[in-house]
Amino acid sequence: MKLILTADVDNLGAPGDTVEVKDGYGRNYLLPRGLAIVATRGAEKQVEGIRRAQEARAVRGLDHAKELKAAIEGLESVTLTVKTAGGSGKLFGSVTVADVAAAIKAAGGPVVDKRSIALPKAHIKNTGKHAVVVNLHPDVVAKFNLNVVGA
Repeated sequence: MKLILTADVDNLGAPGDTVEVKDGYGRNYLLPRGLAIVATRGAEKQVEGIRRAQEARAVRGLDHAKELKAAIEGLESVTLTVKTAGGSGKLFGSVTVADVAAAIKAAGGPVVDKRSIALPKAHIKNTGKHAVVVNLHPDVVAKFNLNVVGA
């Protein structure tokens, strides 16, 4: 089965690569998760758009990663307002890495890929200050405090 990758897949390729995989792997894993699309004439025209979007999100080297680190750590306060399930400080739901990425952007910071964000646990489930780590480059890690407040 011939597919075009839309995301980075370990041991297979980068976004925009055209790969040949076994039918079951493509049909049962790559396609349902949105990691690839079937390679057709129309999809091949989209490859350049996929590559451009990926390059815009990617960190372009060590110097760029250091600039992003300075921008993230220079933010005065990253606050996220969420719905609480009562007065005890527990959240109705949880804060995910996508929520944190949106909060960084809303606070005036750079656009950060949600896959590079590491929360203290899998999800944040209560209000307060939480230490968040952003892995920008193998050598550059930005740390900041996320203030989760209830609405």
